[in-house]
Amino acid sequence: VEQSGLGATVRETAARIFTRLADAEARAHGTTREEVHFHDVGAVDAIVDVTGAVVALGLLGVRAVHASALPVGGGFVDGPHGTIPVPAPGTAELLCGFPVVDTGVRAELVTPTGAAILTTLAVSAGRMPGMTVAAVGYGAGTRDLPGVPNMLRCFVGETTDGAPGDETILQVETTIDDMSPQLYEPLVERLFEAEALDVFLQPVVMKRGRPGVVVTALCAPDRIDDLTRVLFEETSTIGVRWSEWRRTRLQREVVTLATAYGAIPFKVSRLGGRVVTVTPEFADVARIAREKALPVREVLDQARADGRRLLHD
Repeated sequence: VEQSGLGATVRETAARIFTRLADAEARAHGTTREEVHFHDVGAVDAIVDVTGAVVALGLLGVRAVHASALPVGGGFVDGPHGTIPVPAPGTAELLCGFPVVDTGVRAELVTPTGAAILTTLAVSAGRMPGMTVAAVGYGAGTRDLPGVPNMLRCFVGETTDGAPGDETILQVETTIDDMSPQLYEPLVERLFEAEALDVFLQPVVMKRGRPGVVVTALCAPDRIDDLTRVLFEETSTIGVRWSEWRRTRLQREVVTLATAYGAIPFKVSRLGGRVVTVTPEFADVARIAREKALPVREVLDQARADGRRLLHD
């Protein structure tokens, strides 16, 4: 894969999947990643499956993968190491922390390669997220299974922008005590360019009483690699930590309203259809204040009042 003509992103993602697969096999067999026998892991069909999946996601423009709970099956299968239980030991290791369901089918429904692909790429598993479906694809196997279709179905679409509900975000963080303060402004700009949801800096006192700064960025799960790269390129840090968080947000939209000082975009949030916050875009408020030679606070107060009146009426 590394020596192929595939793009850098495809090679890196495929390498992550194979690394996860090798680590799982090593744990299952009580050995190390370097000593894993690749008669299964590195077979040609596994390489085609992994790289094909990654290339397909790129061609479809997929930014995030969500999966259902995986039907693991049961029973026993014969392999290079003899008769083993289903799911196979390597598959079972890969599925740790991932939701699964027993369909009652006594057959292998999730292979180690399939488990490695999904557990590496999926940002969530379980309930289908809110989305507008653009296309549906199917993949069917040749084996007939009792009671269930031997089929994989994939939905491709756009997430419902501004929809209320729970979502998973990542918090990326590093602590710095040896960087010029002038460099934080371009750092924050680059993090937002990499599609951080929010960025904030916190002063801290580190060991030996040194003043430091904690740089924190929030992002969607599929942006973690880009934000980490920015932190390594733009700061003196040698390590980045991240954690997964759940957040609940209101339904949000941007509407343009006619105020006493002209048209201004507003961020409007709703709870159960009821307007709860109406916030004028500050950049537009400041621009109007400059153009009309008025105090920013005066324009802001008027815009807020007009926004509440127009939306609540």
